[in-house]
Amino acid sequence: MTEPIQAITLPATENPQQEGEWLQTSLHRWLDQEFLPEAVNAEIARRAAQIFVRQRMEGENDLGSLVIAIVTEMQAFDFSRSFYGEFAIANAVSDLLLDSLGIDRCCGQ
Repeated sequence: MTEPIQAITLPATENPQQEGEWLQTSLHRWLDQEFLPEAVNAEIARRAAQIFVRQRMEGENDLGSLVIAIVTEMQAFDFSRSFYGEFAIANAVSDLLLDSLGIDRCCGQ
């Protein structure tokens, strides 16, 4: 029988603004490298980082819950000038966070 994937809990935040700045910079870089550098990428990264920081300041440490919050709130963002959508952004945030924690995201490990 398949084992459920264990929840990933981020360490409690000591400086959510610093985390947000890191995420905004990292996500913007990822967006620009993945397809084409576009002006809207900065807006996307800024908005995703804002959501992340607010969630962290409210005490959210569960990665899955953070991803759901980003998907939900990014639905209001106008992606018409972008190759991306809310799911791609939330998944990229998750990957960046997992990488920063040294967690291998390949093959469900």
